[in-house]
Amino acid sequence: MVQPSRDPVVEVYKRDVDRTLFRENLKLTPEQRILKLQDFVAFTYQLRAAGRLARRSS
Repeated sequence: MVQPSRDPVVEVYKRDVDRTLFRENLKLTPEQRILKLQDFVAFTYQLRAAGRLARRSS
């Protein structure tokens, strides 16, 4: 079997990627992944709102 040539730039970035996170996410059902994403999006909205409030009160 012939291995594809490896891009050195990709190899450098791969060192910093935690592949266990990918594996854990792939264990979830598609519905669970969507719910997890929705929770994350809701969290980002809360963070942004808190940031705006903090800037206004300072």
